[in-house]
Amino acid sequence: MFAVGATVAAASDGDGGGSSASGTSSRAPGRYSPDAGFARDMAVHHQQAVEMSFIVRDRTGDEPVRSLAYDIANTQANQRGMLLGWLDMWGLPKVIADEPPMSWMAAPDGGDGGTGGDGEAGEAGGHHEHGTGAAKPGALMPGMATKEELAALGAAEGRDAEVLYLQLMTDHHKGGVAMARGCARQCATPAERALAQGMVEAQQSELTLMADMLKQRGAAPRG
Repeated sequence: MFAVGATVAAASDGDGGGSSASGTSSRAPGRYSPDAGFARDMAVHHQQAVEMSFIVRDRTGDEPVRSLAYDIANTQANQRGMLLGWLDMWGLPKVIADEPPMSWMAAPDGGDGGTGGDGEAGEAGGHHEHGTGAAKPGALMPGMATKEELAALGAAEGRDAEVLYLQLMTDHHKGGVAMARGCARQCATPAERALAQGMVEAQQSELTLMADMLKQRGAAPRG
């Protein structure tokens, strides 16, 4: 389990004055900053990984797949709690209707930076070009599954469910790694940058594991 409260507390002193425990200004990140954008987008991204992991645990008795699914669900649910906790602490919304997903990755200067939560939507910086590839039709962000793919996973059983889960989660992790690398480069909050870098390392390790598990089942990641 992650020490959510301690890590969130380390991100800012939360009282609007002085310096934070992270060694940066205690001023909250801006509404359209990389820090806030990453927290919002990765929370959504993680929620789908948790959903897929719970689905596959009910569709197969294979212990290696069930163990992987449990680890992913547990880890990403805890990380999601941290991200949402930061948004609460910064006094920022968890959802912004007019903010395109991952638009924070387009602004090398961090959008509205540390100007607080009252910036305008236009400061987010237009279309994003971040090297993650475009989201496929029906998917909110790169790597995310569509409703049809989630339905197919829920209808599959045994080896078919295992293979589809591993393929979907491989795509999901690739999108997540690209986004986490963006935060590791652009986010101003040290604790959040550290979390993002940890995501990169852990998910890359799981990508290697899932490639091996697919090979054992006579399958491969999708192109």
